[in-house]
Amino acid sequence: MSLRVNKNALRLIDWAMEKRDELGVEVLRGPLGCTIVDAGVKATGGHVAGRWVTEVCLGGCGSVSSTLMHYEDLVLLSILVETDFPAIATLGSQLAGWNVRTKDYFAMGSGPARALSKKPKKIYELIQYEDHCDSAVIVLEADSFPTEEAVKTIAYECEISPKNLYVIVAPTSSIVGSIQVSGRTVETGIHKLLILGLDPKLVSYGCGYAPVPPVHPDNARAIGRTNDALIYGGAASYSACVDSDRQLGEIVSRSPSSSAPIYGKPFYEIFKEAGFDFYRIDPYLFAPAVVSVSNTKTGATFKAGKINIGLLKKAMGIVNT
Repeated sequence: MSLRVNKNALRLIDWAMEKRDELGVEVLRGPLGCTIVDAGVKATGGHVAGRWVTEVCLGGCGSVSSTLMHYEDLVLLSILVETDFPAIATLGSQLAGWNVRTKDYFAMGSGPARALSKKPKKIYELIQYEDHCDSAVIVLEADSFPTEEAVKTIAYECEISPKNLYVIVAPTSSIVGSIQVSGRTVETGIHKLLILGLDPKLVSYGCGYAPVPPVHPDNARAIGRTNDALIYGGAASYSACVDSDRQLGEIVSRSPSSSAPIYGKPFYEIFKEAGFDFYRIDPYLFAPAVVSVSNTKTGATFKAGKINIGLLKKAMGIVNT
């Protein structure tokens, strides 16, 4: 496979540096000479910046656009993502699979740098993908910039010089943060399909959308809203070449978020009960509300799940007047 997610992302970084004023981002020199792009910590950011960060998370292997979508009686701003390389773009890059944790810093890491550090390694073994680059691009979901120790750790794991590290930082409680989480519908869907036994290398296309919730100033509640947008309002569709329609149908039937026993409460409540630790939450919950897969080998399409309009309204903070 000739796709190189870090090389692709570096082109997106170059574009953003030229358009920093239009994007509402700031470019800073960080610890050990790394480059930091502030997309919401102190900088304002914006919707175009949110789409740009989502494209970076996908390693430049997908397209991202804004649209208005109908959710029963609601018309909401939504993010539409599609990719012809779903395994690499989502599992190999976009997945927030790297806990960047040092004594003085913590952030959820996603984006192309994961492909150099192989976080987690088993994902890359499964999708049979590796990247080679002397520079790395990582997206950190955090409300502060990485410390020197954090930068050193990231660069070491990627086997690059810190001066060749590019770090995009945006808290969930920002416009960019809200958009880039809503842009994970395809990713959460294919990861759930993987958990249920579908080989992601068989998936040739992925497309999905989810509403973009209004920004909440409290970071934990912002995390709640963005995950609710995916879990109760997200929809994803895939194309895959599978030998058995029966097997595919069984997998798809269990793929929506509603398959999780804890489904049905605002994510903030679930998050709080888990001690604000994502890894104590049932992984079956992290999936779109609606999932469909078309089998390119047989022509059959399987669909499961539905939008939960009641919880979606609650998550979006919508009050009827």
